[in-house]
Amino acid sequence: MSTTVQGGPAAARPQVTATTVPGRRPRGRGERGPLASIALHTALLAAAAVSVFPVLWIVFISFGPSSAWQQPSQVARHLGLGNYRFVLLHTGFPRWLLNSVIVAAATTVLGVLVAASAGYAVSRMRFPGHRPLMWTFLVTQMFPVAVLIVPLYNLMVDLRLLDTYLGLVLVYCTVAVPFCAWMLKGYFDTIPKEIDEAGRVDGLTPFGTFWRLVLPLARPGLAVTAFYSFLTAWGEFAYSNQFMRGPHTTLAVGIRTFASDQRADWGSTTASSVLIAVPAAIVFLLVQKHLVTGLTAGGTKG
Repeated sequence: MSTTVQGGPAAARPQVTATTVPGRRPRGRGERGPLASIALHTALLAAAAVSVFPVLWIVFISFGPSSAWQQPSQVARHLGLGNYRFVLLHTGFPRWLLNSVIVAAATTVLGVLVAASAGYAVSRMRFPGHRPLMWTFLVTQMFPVAVLIVPLYNLMVDLRLLDTYLGLVLVYCTVAVPFCAWMLKGYFDTIPKEIDEAGRVDGLTPFGTFWRLVLPLARPGLAVTAFYSFLTAWGEFAYSNQFMRGPHTTLAVGIRTFASDQRADWGSTTASSVLIAVPAAIVFLLVQKHLVTGLTAGGTKG
């Protein structure tokens, strides 16, 4: 009995069926590979180490004797609080600290109030010269401190504000207010104008609308400007060195007395540096939850 092969040559060829081979999941846009992630985290750790090491070194040296600051092994064997006791009990540090707190607090309050008022006025009102006003704020930031010290000194002498808290606060406000006004103007632009209209319908004055409705909504922006104003006055040296002497010396100028042309007291200097950083860190912790929001909110209007 014979059999007939149907289909010809094509039927004689074996049929190849496609099998599903499990492959890798396609990488999405912006997704990093393993090697890229390792390289990125290594770079971040290196950058963090470079940033943190000077601070840790200063803290470490502050607990050791001044004569052994170049020998870590000697510092480690003689750790103690002697430098801090000397700075707090036998120097003018407490008085310098009080002066700096007064100046920094007054600069923060006055600077934020003036900057918020100016930023709100330019954001909401259209008056002759409102654009040149903001550009004037920007131009004032282009002059270096060395150029401004002499005219400011002569102005303070004429106004009898030399060696006074008020004089130094006003000088620091000339630095803090322009930047803060620009930042708050951008933040006020993001607050809907319907809120102002609602305040006028309720019978509020323009200042009442600003104080009772707009400012509470601008807390993140106010936190950023307050932090900037505080830092402007807290660690500044050039203006304070020229305008404040004697009992009104601030921290940045007072700490300079620990070093001379022949010798530097590194123990007292580092201990003072750590103590100076504590108030700034406290202020940062108080406003840090608003910093990112306040810095980015004024970037776009919407």
